Formats: sequence, C-alpha cells, structure tokens
Amino acid sequence: MFQNHGKAFVSWSGGKDSTLAYYNAIKNDKVKVAYLLNMLSENGTHSRSHHLSVAMLKAQAEAMGIPIMQRQATWGGYEEEFKKALTFFKKEGVQAGVFGDIDVQEHRDWVERVCSESGLNAILPLWQRSRESLMGEFIACGFKAVIVAVKLECMGSEWLGRQLDAEFVRDIKRLPQVDLCGENGEYHTFVYDGPIFKKPVEFTTGEKVLKDNHWFLNLFSR
Repeated sequence: MFQNHGKAFVSWSGGKDSTLAYYNAIKNDKVKVAYLLNMLSENGTHSRSHHLSVAMLKAQAEAMGIPIMQRQATWGGYEEEFKKALTFFKKEGVQAGVFGDIDVQEHRDWVERVCSESGLNAILPLWQRSRESLMGEFIACGFKAVIVAVKLECMGSEWLGRQLDAEFVRDIKRLPQVDLCGENGEYHTFVYDGPIFKKPVEFTTGEKVLKDNHWFLNLFSR
C-alpha cells in the first residue's frame, strides 16, 4: 500500500482516526513515525477540534514515546503555522505526513497540497475504507478511547465520557444524522491505550462544558 517513505510525522488530534492512521502506517515497516504534530487554538491552551488540554496531549505523546510539536494558530493562520512545522520536519529528514482522513475530498486536497508545497508526501491509510471496518479494527486491536466532544445539533452531553466500544457502535448507529466515525465532526475521542502505547495514559474526568455549539468533557492528567 505504501512506498518506503522513511521518517514521517503524524497529524495528531489525540483521537481515534489519527491513532488508527498511525497504526496502519507503521504496520508495513516502511514508515517510521518521528513526530506528532498537533494544532492548538490561538490562546495555546487546548487543541483546535477536540478541545484537549496541552497537558493531556503531552501525556499522550509521552505514553507513546514519540515527541510532539504543538503550534497555536487562529483558523485564518492555520495553514501558515502548519507549514512552518512541515519546514522544520523537512530539515529533520522527515519525508512524509500521515493523516487520518476517511473520505472528505476537500481535506485530502488540502493535506496533499500543503505537503507537496513543503516537499513532503501525504499518506492517508484510512482513505475510502468502510466505517464498519475502521471501527471494528480499532476495537479489535485493543485501542481504548473515551468520547470527549459532541456537536450540539447531533448529540447530547450524555454521550461524553462513554467508551468507544461495541456498545457505543451499536448505539451510534441508531442516530441517522451521525456518521459512524464522526467524519463530519459529530463527535471526537481521546485515545488512552492500545498497541502503539508503551503505557496507558492516566487521567481523570472533569466537568462538561458547552462552548461554540459543542459539548466538551474536560480531562486531567493524573
């Protein structure tokens, strides 16, 4: 599936898709993940999409044994900051970026363009795979994740804190307005254990927060 790309970075959200993309990219032994790249909000306290704290993401990277680069950016300045990171990676001998997109063509077009303009290749291990197979693989491989964000118009706060397991998959299928993998941002996850981790991420859950038409679950590193 992959050419020999050597060193790579993973575009890292802390959730299931970037985790599974990482896992699939390294299975062929032709990709060695050297860095995680995580984009933060402009105030630099939380990740953009998943609202995970800097501390939680660092704890996650430490548990994986992979260095993480975190860059803060506004939505308007997102691409510029992303490219700055890619320029650094290129100088460090990185040849490719790994991304967890499934089938949103606009996302693929963007990552391929940005990587190409930075002299890197884009790898999308999950592209065009069925939702059922991806969720099944994630659970069967022993990954552990908790729901940390849901879009208000699609799901309620009662979903926060649930484990991503077979019961979750069964229940989410009953919501016709929700993509099984949350590809349209209906929900987000935090992965805390699995085959790419050297140890589980220890954490406690805090309050549920309503912000920007999303419910978020605060997590704290233990």
